[in-house]
Amino acid sequence: MIRFEQVSVTYEDAAAPALHGVDLTVPEGELCLLVGPSGVGKSTLLGTVSGLVPHFTGGTLHGRVTVDGRDTRTHRPRELADVVGSVGQDPLAHFVTDTVEDELAYGMESVGLPPYVMRRRVEETLDLLGLAALRERPLATLSGGQQQRVAIGSVLAVHPRVLVLDEPTSALDPGAAEEVLAVLQRLVHDLGTTVLMAEHRLERVVQYADRVLLLPGPGAPPVLGTPEEVMPLSPVRPPVAELGALAGWAPLPLSVRDARRRAAPLRDRLPAAPPRPTRTDPAPGAPPAADVRALTVRRGRADVLRALDLRVRPYETVALMGRNGAGKSTLLGALTGMYEPAGGSVLLGPASLPGGPGTARAPEARAGLLARLRHRPATGREGDTGGRSAVPHRTPPDRLLHHVGLVPQQPLDLLYADTVAAECAAADADAGAAPGSCRALVARLLPDVPDTTHPRDLSEGQRLALALAVILTAAPPLLLLDEPTRGLDYAAKGRLVAVLRELAATGHAIVLATHDVELAAELAHRVVILAEGDVVADGPTPEVVTGSPAFAPQVAKILAPGPWLTVPQVRAALAPDADRAEGAGR
Repeated sequence: MIRFEQVSVTYEDAAAPALHGVDLTVPEGELCLLVGPSGVGKSTLLGTVSGLVPHFTGGTLHGRVTVDGRDTRTHRPRELADVVGSVGQDPLAHFVTDTVEDELAYGMESVGLPPYVMRRRVEETLDLLGLAALRERPLATLSGGQQQRVAIGSVLAVHPRVLVLDEPTSALDPGAAEEVLAVLQRLVHDLGTTVLMAEHRLERVVQYADRVLLLPGPGAPPVLGTPEEVMPLSPVRPPVAELGALAGWAPLPLSVRDARRRAAPLRDRLPAAPPRPTRTDPAPGAPPAADVRALTVRRGRADVLRALDLRVRPYETVALMGRNGAGKSTLLGALTGMYEPAGGSVLLGPASLPGGPGTARAPEARAGLLARLRHRPATGREGDTGGRSAVPHRTPPDRLLHHVGLVPQQPLDLLYADTVAAECAAADADAGAAPGSCRALVARLLPDVPDTTHPRDLSEGQRLALALAVILTAAPPLLLLDEPTRGLDYAAKGRLVAVLRELAATGHAIVLATHDVELAAELAHRVVILAEGDVVADGPTPEVVTGSPAFAPQVAKILAPGPWLTVPQVRAALAPDADRAEGAGR
């Protein structure tokens, strides 16, 4: 169905090809999972199938890609629309209408389907993806995960023979991700649809793949095979496979069920409790970095948050979890003053931290962005906190940024320079930090990114790492991150965890809105679960995540009823035999 013949792609001014020497065939009626480290060319490869590369992105494509016999060099995306459906990482870039129902119908209208067919398929798609209650909602009012489901639905409704999906579950809660993957399986098994999907959260999808296409690294030849064949060779693999390698299992397990069947001897080798994590616990008597009391936020006629209470202390990392639309991003917005409370209060702690920047000059462009979102001036005298506590919606953005930093779901909102080097230099100047501080953070989070690269030419994961470095350069006392692992592979996620742990250990408070249960298990002291704008669970991470199958990490499911959450915990408990066993399993 999809044929790559010695395909290479080189973008203008690039030092090396983004994709090189791809020669393989993806058969009809299979789900092919595309894996590899961040920035290795996965999105470029997907773009060659949909025709976006090179017709939309530019660059030079060598070789040939054919889809159902059509050459994508001579067929533009609109001429492939009846055969190929494509959903990128940014759902907002996909939308052309204003409401959910209109967006689902637009693609079918574009290919000339009759109205009665469109009506039936809209209803089918609304039910398949759990969107029926949102059918009349404006797209701009949806959460990121809801927008992602609509983008996927608008493509599914056309019934293309080939689906090209870039990180389709990255912004979805665990339940919604399972629903989407179930729909994809049904299309593959019942209708013979060919699905080519890139995904970093392999724990969600690898067990459903018929084949895995691995891009090991820049310039390295791709590897195509079954998941069992490719996972032992892959530099990125899910926790279940990492645990299998640690235990010396062969072949590596791909699902929790497979691993549990082999796990009894491993459970017997483990002690009664994991070693204490190497992280600083919150100081019990410390004043809160954020104090939210009975907070109600109204958007339109709906209460998105309802009398919500939350306190976050210095040295503490809190994971906000819950289904799409539960109010996580709205809560982060309230902490940054984007939403004025309809009831209750929000108070941020003092701006200065021992050893922190404290007096940093606020980033003018970034303060201006926040001001536009809030429809308020970027500077002013109102809310001059003088280093004291601050009420977010009454504090000018240039002063508020001394208290709190937010990395949003769309990292490009924070990036405005023409190169990575210029962005880093601006971040250093904005924060009053030593020259090179931001660049050093970028190097830690994302090695091997050239200084001359334009931020818009980075992959989604690379943009996120750059935006994180920009915010972390100023080291705000309260750091907010909205879906911080979208687009990050496991190695990049590990580097992010290390940086955030260091910040928490020096007194920063961190709040993560995330659907990544593995990240929460690895990093968070507390997990707070929201539902319908209210807190339904709040407690230590091991208690909350193991109390619900939806939020439990893979290791917890495999080693239950033991208290283990992550592969590093198990490795530390088994050392020094763990390294020998893992080497034998590779």
